[in-house]
Amino acid sequence: MRLCVFEDAGALNLEPLSLTRPAFDLLLGAGTQLDRLRRLFPADEIGVVVRPGLAELCRRSRPNLAVNDADWLRRGAVLFVNARWLPATVPATYPEAGEVGLASEQVAYAAVPSADLDDATPAHLAGRLAEWQRDPAARPAGGVLLNYLWHFVDHNADALAQDHVFWRSQKKRPTAADGLTVLGPREQVVVDPDAKVEPHVVIDATRGPVLIGREAVVQAFSRVEGPCYLGPGTQVLAARLRGGSFGPQCRLGGEVESSVVQGFSNKYHDGFLGHSYVGEWVNFGAGSHTSDLRTDYGPIKMTVNGAAVQSGVIKIGSYLGDHTRMSINTLLNTGSVVGPFGLLLTSGTLLPRVIPPFCRYGHGRVQERTDLREMFATAATVMARRGQEWTPAHEELYLRLYEQTAAERSRVLRESEQNRLRRVV
Repeated sequence: MRLCVFEDAGALNLEPLSLTRPAFDLLLGAGTQLDRLRRLFPADEIGVVVRPGLAELCRRSRPNLAVNDADWLRRGAVLFVNARWLPATVPATYPEAGEVGLASEQVAYAAVPSADLDDATPAHLAGRLAEWQRDPAARPAGGVLLNYLWHFVDHNADALAQDHVFWRSQKKRPTAADGLTVLGPREQVVVDPDAKVEPHVVIDATRGPVLIGREAVVQAFSRVEGPCYLGPGTQVLAARLRGGSFGPQCRLGGEVESSVVQGFSNKYHDGFLGHSYVGEWVNFGAGSHTSDLRTDYGPIKMTVNGAAVQSGVIKIGSYLGDHTRMSINTLLNTGSVVGPFGLLLTSGTLLPRVIPPFCRYGHGRVQERTDLREMFATAATVMARRGQEWTPAHEELYLRLYEQTAAERSRVLRESEQNRLRRVV
């Protein structure tokens, strides 16, 4: 059976990260959700269904996938799998034809035979999902549907435990670096042969595995506590890492706890980042800090897709969209959400908790950024420094996103100005 990984309406609740990528490209554990689902459900042919605005960039970044291809979907039996589903077991087995699995009362998967594929197109998928959800024969799929970004952060340890089994099967071994100290079970530490772990590094695997990818570098006097994943080319610069996943070519310094960084982002200097999810091409100024706990230890209310949501958890840091940049000594508030191309300047106080895409904060005010060409030119320069390319597909995506988020910006800017005037009066 062929595999199709799909986005549903729940992908909109994973902003700001899902504004610029499909939900299956979010980092969880030691890889993206697509990596995980392809490994659990091997298939000769793989397709995906994404939001239309992401289709072209997805085709460019993953040329071997059938993207939003109705003809491909109708060609034969398909296992549809939700991009937000984290299965509970490893390995998973293929469901039988006609079987529907639910997790958290949402469709986790549906094995659809050829005869039922006439209207299983990207345009009609939402309707089919509603039908599958009402299927009286639907069974519990196990695992969990990740509805919000704090679910990704909170379940990252579960994903890493699964990935550790896979990494061990690939026969990767701990390095034999002189002076390396491993606390806890040594078999919990798996290091790619092309990674470099310098002497005088402490790796603590007492609470979970530590997985270090190819060409990653852990400098002397760093402490890395599991469960933790360091992606290809990521550098740990005499830092203290207490859990989390860090995608390719990140730079990590200071103190980081239970956070996920999608990739290509810099937190080079001292400062604290905790219980956060950070996109790509984000830069933390020296001495920047993230609050992840209210002073009264109460549960944190989040703003998600324009609505207030009670998270039910007491530790949430910041969710930072792609290409966000911070000046030195930036102070991020508990439960902050910053959209793509945010520009955050030192204010001496905690920043607002919601900053829409394409906005800057400085001198006590949130303002819209309209210099799109200048922003895109800077992004191209930054990406080229890591061997990546800013393409016309990127520009089209962000131009469309700028238009789509105009109403949200207007609302937040209006409310911010009203609050500022009240303080002045």
